[in-house]
Amino acid sequence: MARLKTLRPMVGKMQPLIRNQSGDETQRSRFRDETQAWRAWYKTARWQKLRWSILTRDLFTCQMCKRTEADISQLVCDHVEPHRGNEAKFWAGPFQTLCKACHDQDKQRQEWRYG
Repeated sequence: MARLKTLRPMVGKMQPLIRNQSGDETQRSRFRDETQAWRAWYKTARWQKLRWSILTRDLFTCQMCKRTEADISQLVCDHVEPHRGNEAKFWAGPFQTLCKACHDQDKQRQEWRYG
């Protein structure tokens, strides 16, 4: 069986596919804030009031995994149908409560898979 003598030097030179360093995420978020104007809507008092009403309506329970979360910073008021920057869809909903883990993993995977 042949030996792979050239693989080791090449692996060390390869760039990582996933950049999950704290500075990168801050830069990415800042870039998205600058290029996607609709992200400012999440910082309004109107959105905070709407978010709170959805969280209380759903009793602080993730609608995917059914886990109740006491730390509301770990809950997301999620648009069931992606708004894609459409202001009417952004404010009209429908909305659901998701825990951060379900929103950042399962929901994002569904949106990428089904468009």
